[in-house]
Amino acid sequence: MSEFTVNPLLDTGTVTVKDVRCRGTCRHRSAEECARATHLVFPYRGLYLRHVGNEQSVADANHVLFFNAGEGYRVSHPIDGGDSSFVLAVSPELLRELAPADLLQRPDDPAFRTQSLRIDPRAQALVALLRHSLDHGTIEPLEAESLALTLVCRSLGPRTTHATSATHVRRHLVDRVKVLLASDLGRQWKLAEIAAEIGGSPVYLTQAFQQVEGVPLHRYHLRLRLARALDLLARCDDMSALAMDLGFSSHSHFAAAFKQMYGRTPSEFRASALAKSA
Repeated sequence: MSEFTVNPLLDTGTVTVKDVRCRGTCRHRSAEECARATHLVFPYRGLYLRHVGNEQSVADANHVLFFNAGEGYRVSHPIDGGDSSFVLAVSPELLRELAPADLLQRPDDPAFRTQSLRIDPRAQALVALLRHSLDHGTIEPLEAESLALTLVCRSLGPRTTHATSATHVRRHLVDRVKVLLASDLGRQWKLAEIAAEIGGSPVYLTQAFQQVEGVPLHRYHLRLRLARALDLLARCDDMSALAMDLGFSSHSHFAAAFKQMYGRTPSEFRASALAKSA
């Protein structure tokens, strides 16, 4: 059985979109791989680590990762279950126009300086909306292209992303917390439990997490849980069961948190993702 399953969703010449799923059997670092073109990769299910040289980045639903053309990388899977990503590429000319100059290695080279950026809930919702709409054939190519470009702009915008200046030690500590959270997404973690698993005091953990990610730890965890809901809603017939699986006390608690994060209820989001374009 192949390690990867690739489902092409859109290819207009300007914008290419794929749904890529990995079984995640490689627990240790894989053999070096290399992307042929620069891609923006939006993980939406599971978690993996991406290694470029001595640097690593956690690939989860709160981030966009940049796979630069010609840049070698390795991947490892610290938890079971595999992963899935929404993979988006635009033409080099368009990427140079869309990307802020300070994110690129050179003004004439559409390759990114950083491995990843944290994205906001609006970008997460756009990923899910595009993926579900393309997968179910409920969106026209022109609208899909427009939404894809909106997603690129949103994911690279200084007001909707976060890059950290924290030390390597703090970033590595926070990476371990992210892996722990993803290992049991529906668990109602307590700060003392996380500190006991990772090591260090609860105060230090909260301070380090805030510095690295720019949001409190509990907020980061909530976004992961709701991003999982975005993934599952299109084929979910029991919202109450989904709420329980994701660690919410009730359907109403889940619906309220979802609406506060994304501006619409789970049912409204599901209907918009599966509705035919006018």
